[in-house]
Amino acid sequence: MSQALLRRSWVDKFTNYLLVEKNGSKLTGENYRRDISDFEQFMISKSGEDFPWDSVQVVQIRSYLAWLNRENYSRRTIARRISSLRSFYKYLLREEYITQNPFTKVRTPKLDKRLPVFLEEGEIDSLLDLPDDSALGLRDQAVLEMLYATGCRVSELAGMRLADLDLSGLFVLLHGKGNKDRIVPIGNTCKNAFLKYFAGSRAPLMLKYHVEEHQFVFVNNRGGALTDRSVRRILDKYVQKLALQKNVSPHTIRHTFATHLLEHGADLRAVQELLGHASLSTTQIYTHITNERINKIYQKNFPRA
Repeated sequence: MSQALLRRSWVDKFTNYLLVEKNGSKLTGENYRRDISDFEQFMISKSGEDFPWDSVQVVQIRSYLAWLNRENYSRRTIARRISSLRSFYKYLLREEYITQNPFTKVRTPKLDKRLPVFLEEGEIDSLLDLPDDSALGLRDQAVLEMLYATGCRVSELAGMRLADLDLSGLFVLLHGKGNKDRIVPIGNTCKNAFLKYFAGSRAPLMLKYHVEEHQFVFVNNRGGALTDRSVRRILDKYVQKLALQKNVSPHTIRHTFATHLLEHGADLRAVQELLGHASLSTTQIYTHITNERINKIYQKNFPRA
């Protein structure tokens, strides 16, 4: 077997390991594969087509890092690529395909801590007021209400099934990262948006385009299942209408959900559970936001600040 085929088979086995044993998503596997492929292309350009994975040296990795810097890749992108390659080599070492992991001797670039972007309460209220009463407007209203009411990830929203939603009990079952499920409450405002959506949008759209009944909650404009990309397009449309001077994505609504909960007195561990974070340290970034806001209010309003 040529080195190129051997490299490809090891990458295939690694991504399969991520999906099966680590319960990673398909998107996670694709991201790892892309990072590994980018490094492979760099090595081929320097060492030739037949370089083996077990021949990579620290000096070559440092050369790769220098190239990424010259190409003006962000520290965050560089850190992610090194993390992907370190995990890949850790797997190869565990499976005894190689005898050492050169990436353990390479430091990950330090990242500047960036506070998440979120919307003020007035901004999110204005955004939620925009959809009209058309079939697609009712669908969009339900999408936006669910994003804000639960802080769900866009993949969790797109993958939501009818059996996951309990409108009478006011909760939804979300299927998170690593096949970890969590139950998140929803409010009456979100419930009412869904009642209107089911009556005036989902069923009529599926009937209009002769779509067979399926279990996905959200449908596109032709009655099929809504995709992650479509959710982003829906949000983009209303952000443009509102002329918000912020870079708003579905994840921004997730940040907004968490920030508003904490500002209104929610316990940090409760927010951790609602967001589906494995570690409390991941959730603690939102305390920095609320503390910063409190400090600004103090500086603005206290006469001796």
